[in-house]
Amino acid sequence: MNTHASRRWMLCAAALLSASCGPADPPTDQRGWTDDFEFRIHADVVPPRSEEQTHYTITVKDKKSRQPIVNGQGRLFATNSDRHTIADGFVYGPEVGTYHATLTFLTAGEWAMGLQFRADSTQPLQRTLDWRQLIRAGLEPGEQEVKP
Repeated sequence: MNTHASRRWMLCAAALLSASCGPADPPTDQRGWTDDFEFRIHADVVPPRSEEQTHYTITVKDKKSRQPIVNGQGRLFATNSDRHTIADGFVYGPEVGTYHATLTFLTAGEWAMGLQFRADSTQPLQRTLDWRQLIRAGLEPGEQEVKP
């Protein structure tokens, strides 16, 4: 095999390998697990700002079967160092196995976050391990964010 054909074969193999792996989860997504569920938590702004709504998309799968959980019940919550807690219940859809929640952090700083979930109302809520989220200071009135 000549070097040109060899190089072309290697490029094709690399392209096939990367395509077969599928899209990677964004590096800003948070992962969580309970006994029965696997979660991927995506915030629309990372890190969030205080005094602004942050929308979360939570994808839930059965831990064993890896199938999406449809019409479950859950909530996302956060607590700051002053022990102030905020929470929002999940709204299902429209994507299969996907839920949405919105939080408004009142202050900047570090917040402990977690979520609870159950497949239906006959099951107990299962809680993930908490994780820490740094919240940036909100913009002053009339101030605009400078994009890099």
